Amino acid sequence: MLQATRRLALSRIIKGSTLNRMSINGGPAALQSRGVSTSADDLCELGRRHVTNGLGRLTEGIMAKGSGSYVEYEDGKRLLDFTSGIGVTSLGHCHPKVSQAAAEQCLTLVHAQCSIAFHKPYLQLVERLLPVMPHPSLDSFFFWNSGSEAVEAAIKLARVATGRQHIICMQGGYHGRTYGAMAVTKSKTIYSEGVFPVMPGVFSIPYPYWHQHGLPPSTPTSTLVSRSLYQLDLLLAQQSAPRDTAAIIVEPLLGEGGYVPAAPEFLQGLRDVCDKHGILLIVDEVQSGFARTGKFFMIEHSGVRPDIMVIAKGLANGFPLSGVVGRKEHTDKLKPGTMGGTYAGNAVSCAAAVAVADVIKGENILANVQDRSRELFDSLEALRSDPDVFPYILDVRGAGLMVAVEFSSPNGPGAQFDPVTKADSPKSLASRVVKACIDKGLLIMTTSAYEVVRFIPPLNISHQDLKKGAEIFGQAVRQVLREG
Repeated sequence: MLQATRRLALSRIIKGSTLNRMSINGGPAALQSRGVSTSADDLCELGRRHVTNGLGRLTEGIMAKGSGSYVEYEDGKRLLDFTSGIGVTSLGHCHPKVSQAAAEQCLTLVHAQCSIAFHKPYLQLVERLLPVMPHPSLDSFFFWNSGSEAVEAAIKLARVATGRQHIICMQGGYHGRTYGAMAVTKSKTIYSEGVFPVMPGVFSIPYPYWHQHGLPPSTPTSTLVSRSLYQLDLLLAQQSAPRDTAAIIVEPLLGEGGYVPAAPEFLQGLRDVCDKHGILLIVDEVQSGFARTGKFFMIEHSGVRPDIMVIAKGLANGFPLSGVVGRKEHTDKLKPGTMGGTYAGNAVSCAAAVAVADVIKGENILANVQDRSRELFDSLEALRSDPDVFPYILDVRGAGLMVAVEFSSPNGPGAQFDPVTKADSPKSLASRVVKACIDKGLLIMTTSAYEVVRFIPPLNISHQDLKKGAEIFGQAVRQVLREG
């Protein structure tokens, strides 16, 4: 009864607000007479003039609404969405249980500032997450707004807990665009170009990805792992002494760096080095967490224990929320007031995240990810086996529904040294395939400094919609290759 009353109240608030705006403003005609934009074209032009040039956009239209695996633009164009807001709307757009939980929280308490008091959704979210942590030692939580902020907090925690300063990151890794997160981001120079000096005390080693070592895709995993761990040993001997090194930060599956899974042996090697020298292992699960890879967290595939884990994106299905999870023995070293933030752990976002955790468990999301993952890999491997396509696909990789296809290129980074450079390959294959997909009704994205297209469909996507998206992708690839 109470829920029904709240829903009715929310409906009345929304309807009344709309009517009041129309009454006060005099309707669309009055707005237009006062120079207020009312058409989609006018608003797009306003955006082109006044939204910062620092934002890039995949499309130029106005996204008006979303439902499940689809989005619709103001011009009526409907697209199957294989981006999920870059891995955020993991349960599809406007999942009814998540949106309902947020709407009801809006009628109870919108903002309970974390430095003033506890609020119920925050604590309920901790309660939901404790049982699914990849290791029971991860028992202390702080919720913030974005992945970048959570990375900043993780670095801060590592430095305080160890009394050391240096951070080791991965070539190809992406952790955000804010000052500290930008310093440990090594996927593209665009994120830090022109703003140096960035945060000092950062060193990097090659991720076990064949590009990082200038080797062909057929290189055995053991070779890539040993080369990367050798570089880590050299770094600790030549650049950052263990006694000065606070943490190693790693994505167990590279996101912006190309959707490259780390071999369990590499992650275990990092764990061994950290244990030997008292260094903390920060695992960034911002994009790979919350059932995206077929387990609740990607790190579970390796069995490796993080000291600190960073979460965001799929955590709240579109509501701004991130988290830093650590060991209480470490977080107890933080003085009260060390962490905080005006909107940190917002009540509405936390309520949405509680619903997300319940849906993942209650709607068998992990099983769906595993089933759809097999179908997606089968489809992409079938495309790759086409004699007309095979010479131009270097790799199909990923885990769960975090999957990538890498194409050949005539002019990629370090082309003159790269053994996979293909002089007769069409230029800009990945971005051209993405454009063709969008024209055919599939929203999809590129990633990394290489020619990579990434698949991030909703975790609850149906068999039919996955098949439809894979078929559009195959059509787009063949079309671009024909065009040359």
